[in-house]
Amino acid sequence: MNIRKLDGELKLQNEGKLSLFFLGVGNAFSKRHYQNNLLVIKGSDSLLIDCGTICSTAFCHYKSSISHVHNFMITHSHADHIGGLEEAMLTGRYVTKIKPNIIITDEYKTRLWENSLKGGNAWGECNDGRSLNFEDYFEQIRPQLISETPRPLYQAKIGNIDIKIFRTKHMPDNALSWKDSFFSYGVVIDERILFPSDTRFDLDMITWLYNKYPIEIIFHDCQFYSGGVHASYDELKQLPAEIKSKMYLCHYGDNYEKFTPKNDGFIDFAQQGCYYDFD
Repeated sequence: MNIRKLDGELKLQNEGKLSLFFLGVGNAFSKRHYQNNLLVIKGSDSLLIDCGTICSTAFCHYKSSISHVHNFMITHSHADHIGGLEEAMLTGRYVTKIKPNIIITDEYKTRLWENSLKGGNAWGECNDGRSLNFEDYFEQIRPQLISETPRPLYQAKIGNIDIKIFRTKHMPDNALSWKDSFFSYGVVIDERILFPSDTRFDLDMITWLYNKYPIEIIFHDCQFYSGGVHASYDELKQLPAEIKSKMYLCHYGDNYEKFTPKNDGFIDFAQQGCYYDFD
């Protein structure tokens, strides 16, 4: 893998190899970084995983535009992961006239629309005598259920990009399992990259996917205190050395400079504004 700092305009295509670009690496309250939204690029195909409140600002900073995104996948319904969707939806409908694709299960589509997106997107106009709905803004790509144990595992593809989707144990902080938790997903990219998005410490999840696929790199969310709804730095430090040696920490707080991940067996903190290129 090679890390390449963006020089000039963010491009949503490359020569064909898998590349990840972190629009941001900060947590929901960060003022020093953009939000932890991830762009996956492979040849002429690209996929934006999460679209937070300042996602379009990040695209502008990188001399691009949210209007260039034609494929979305949303991991869960917190504002730093969905807050920019309304702008993307309205831009597609009224500016570019292009309806983007979204990888989403029927179950989560209903939750996302009814609980988060409907209020700002249903009532602006009528279409054939009815208010607008989810399908007026997006083309749904339904991921296929490929396994039900130890937890549901789905697969979808955007061109040559392969995505496996699984449930995570994000919140509340007293939930005993992913079944009792807020609806949230993590992602395996091309069976090489593990990106849990937002989750509490979940050794069962990490072990399951690390053993199931030839995982090369893990980008794991991290908070710098115990308790709460993300894996803490101290918890992640207890992982086996082999797993930590493949792990970058992301979704971190603005006090990150007090910590030295390399000294604790991790690769490092993930960096925003950089391509992570894979051979």
